[in-house]
Order: sequence, then structure tokens, then C-alpha cells
Amino acid sequence: MSVQAEGTFYVQGIGSRPKLHFSVDGSGVVGHAGARLLTDLADATGLTSAYSTALRPLRPRGTGHDPGRIATDLAVMLADGGETITDLAVLRDQSEVFGPVASTPTAWRLLAAVDEHVLGRLRSARAQTREVVWQQASETRSGIPAVKAGGREVPGLVLDIDATLVTCHSEKDQAAPTYKGGFGFHPLVCFLANTGEGMSGRLRPGNAGANTAADHIAVLDDALAQIPDAHRHGTDILVRTDSAGSAKAFLAHIRVLRERGLNMRFSVGYAVTEPVRRAIRSLPEHLWHPALDQDGSLRAGAEVAELTGMVDLTGYPAGTRTIVRRERPHPGAQLSLFDRDEGLRHQVFLTDTPYSGGGSAQFLEVRHRGHATVEDHIRCGKNTGFGRFPSRRFPVNAVWLELSLAAIDLLAWTRSLLLDGELATAEPKKLRYRLLHVAARLTRGGRRLRLRISATWPWRNELAEAFNRLAALPRPAG
Repeated sequence: MSVQAEGTFYVQGIGSRPKLHFSVDGSGVVGHAGARLLTDLADATGLTSAYSTALRPLRPRGTGHDPGRIATDLAVMLADGGETITDLAVLRDQSEVFGPVASTPTAWRLLAAVDEHVLGRLRSARAQTREVVWQQASETRSGIPAVKAGGREVPGLVLDIDATLVTCHSEKDQAAPTYKGGFGFHPLVCFLANTGEGMSGRLRPGNAGANTAADHIAVLDDALAQIPDAHRHGTDILVRTDSAGSAKAFLAHIRVLRERGLNMRFSVGYAVTEPVRRAIRSLPEHLWHPALDQDGSLRAGAEVAELTGMVDLTGYPAGTRTIVRRERPHPGAQLSLFDRDEGLRHQVFLTDTPYSGGGSAQFLEVRHRGHATVEDHIRCGKNTGFGRFPSRRFPVNAVWLELSLAAIDLLAWTRSLLLDGELATAEPKKLRYRLLHVAARLTRGGRRLRLRISATWPWRNELAEAFNRLAALPRPAG
């Protein structure tokens, strides 16, 4: 409270903080101690050894830092919130906790040495690790969780594909003007909705088309290669995209994969063209049904209808259905002229999920609307590496994207294998604040090196339990 007396303000005391004197001569104290959880998880799941095998040709004399270990440390650094290669200093300068970590020039040389062939080996190493992780999840937890929509579970796996823009503030190889008037890259990425794992991604120039079928096919095939054989075959796999994924060639590719034995379906956005508008206008009111929310309750002000047979889908896979949702727009929503005339916002999507077996328009619509979660995954991914590319060279930035996906995976595997409750669904920012960036003291005694977390840290028990679960994980053979 402030009181004015003769033009002077006096502030009432509300208590004071303890007086501190700062110095830089401390010893035995480490920061980011919780990040050791990520390095140990990379070892326990076999990621470090898989990377070492993949990058062995880059270490012909067997001397110096193991390239696989460098790649793992870079992924851990990105998962911990680092943004540039120089941020490896956080791990390197605490060697008693993280061991020997490569210098910045050594890390740069590794990234520059990775060509397209070696990049493929890195992807294969991550797929090999994922198979181990999913086996560990089935043995220690309940396996891969199901995606939920409309109050029930979506069977199998759900792959969400979407593109995003990454701004560059300097000249970089293949950075180009974007459709939104910016300048940079336009990567296309795929996430597993079940766990938030970063399945695949392709770095593209800023002027790459959003609806390029060839790029969607490449990213989908890369994502499928990441799924362990036991899950890829015999498991329902749903592919969701926005309208950029509605290219006929991409949907035809999904149908070909289905004919080859993969149980795949698609659910993709579709542009509201003039034929679609005419079909919507001609729909009788009694064909509109209440839309659902994700918990299964009715969604206020939203309705769903089927347009199948009313819009020409020549060239699309047989059995493709067209479904529309209309809804009162929220304040500030961007509306087309058609939406303004109707007073409602319309969104249309295509799917080849049949009505038999629970494929009602209401359920399929709320299932497709769940694709919006990919925006959260992309936002978190940009804070885990691919929101900023470090090099002028395009191949180096492509490797950086792959290591960012590995960092995203490490965080997802930490949540699924080691954490419970609120932290099991926490975004990277919360995990870093509560667990990874915690400070600790190193002590020695009884021939042991101990990492001591403060007894007053609010999440000390959760971190200790995570380390205990990590120690109990079954290790991969060899």
C-alpha cells in the first residue's frame, strides 16, 4: 500500500528476501542435473549404440569421440531446451555428470559429414530403438496408449502429418520466400498422436508446396518405416492431414499400401469448393446431426452431415466419403464469403472409413478434428530443435531436423516409460522446469558418486522415481 504525504510516496514494507552475496567459486554443484535422465534413457533403449553403429564409417581410425555418442548428446541437448550447437557446453562443462562431451567444432564436423545415405542410417537407428522402447512399454506399462475421440478409443495407431513454416533471419541454402510473406523453410513432419513421438520429417525450401503429394508420400513412408513390424502389420493405422493432404496421388498411395496388407485408412481435409457449397445448400435440415466433443458430449452450436454422393470424387479411392461440419464461428475466426452468407463456419474432410464398424459421421468428424493436436506437437517441436536451423548448408540442417525428432522421441519415451500423472502428459517446457533443469550437488562416499537433489525441491520424488524406473527397464539384447 502506498500513502501520499506532501507529494512523496512511501511504500509499506511487505517483508524482505534474505540478503545474498554471489560468487563464482562453487564446486560440486551441477545444473540441469535431471538431463542425466535423458542420457541414461538413450543408453537403456539402445539409441546410443544404434547411433554408434550407424555412424561408425565416420570414425575410421577409432579415435576421438564416438560419433554416435556425439549425436546422442546433441539430441539430449535439444531435448533439454538447447537451441544451438554451442549449447553443448551445458553438458560438456559438467563432465562429472555427463561424461566427456565433444567440443563445438567436433560436433560441427560430424553434422557436416552426414550425407543422405548416412542420414538414412540415422533414421533406421531410431526405428530400431523405437522397437525396443515399445517392447519395454508393453513389459513395464500397458503398451502404446490409444487415441481417444468422442468419448471412445480409436483403434490402432494415428499418424498426423502437417507442414509448418520456420523463419530464417539470414541467408541459408534453399531458404526461400514463403506463402505467408516470410522467408525460410517449410518442413513437413509426422507425429504419432498416441504418444507424441516424432515419426518423420523432411526439410523443404520455404516455397515448397503445402499440398505436394510426393512430399506427403515420402514423409508417410518414412513414418511407416519407424513403426515396428509387429505393429505395422495387423494394426489399424489412420493417417490424418489437413486439406494439403487431399491430393489424389497421396490418397491413392495409401490405398495401394492397404492393398499390400497394411490396414490403413485416411482422414484428410478437403477444400470447400463451389460444388461443395452447392451440396451443402441443398442438404435438408433433418440430415444435420449434433456434433460431438472429444469427451463424447454434444458440441454446442455444431452439426455434422454426410455429403457422400453429392460431390464428384472422380479419381479418388473407391469408398471415399465426404463429411461436413457447420458451426457458429468463434469471435475472430477467419470466414469465407460463403461462411459469412450462411452465418456458419463449414469444414469438410474425406475419409475411407466405412460406416460399418462404428464409422458414423459424428464419430468420424470428432476423430478428424483431433488432428488439431498436431499443432501442439509442432509448437513443442520448434522448442525442441527444428524452430531454428544452425547452418548455412541445407544438408546440415536436414540432419539437425532428424536429431530434433530424436529429441522429441526422448521426451516422449521419458513420459511413457518413466513418469506418471500430470508429468506423463506434460509438454517439454514443463518437464524442463520441473525435472530436467533441476540443480544438484555431487558427493562421493562409499566408492559411489551421488547426485543429491535438494530435499525441498517440489518434484524431487517424481524425479527419483523416474531414475528408479529407468534402472529397472529391461535392456535390449547385446
